[in-house]
Amino acid sequence: MEINAFTIVSDVCEGIGDCFAACPVDCISWAQDKTNAKGTKYAYIRGDECISCGGCLSACPIEGAILDEWFPELQKV
Repeated sequence: MEINAFTIVSDVCEGIGDCFAACPVDCISWAQDKTNAKGTKYAYIRGDECISCGGCLSACPIEGAILDEWFPELQKV
């Protein structure tokens, strides 16, 4: 099954969280009790719920933290 979703790159995310409010379907979650390569908490997108609206991408101030394609291997869940 092909998933048409966006991706939060775990090791680029800085845990700012602006993406949460921008998501109309509430498909973004915090990775629990984990930190990324930068040592910060990070979010991930549940690909099966994402509608690829672009809200998270527009809201995120960190360049490269969100991709407009689905690459689940870049999300550490």
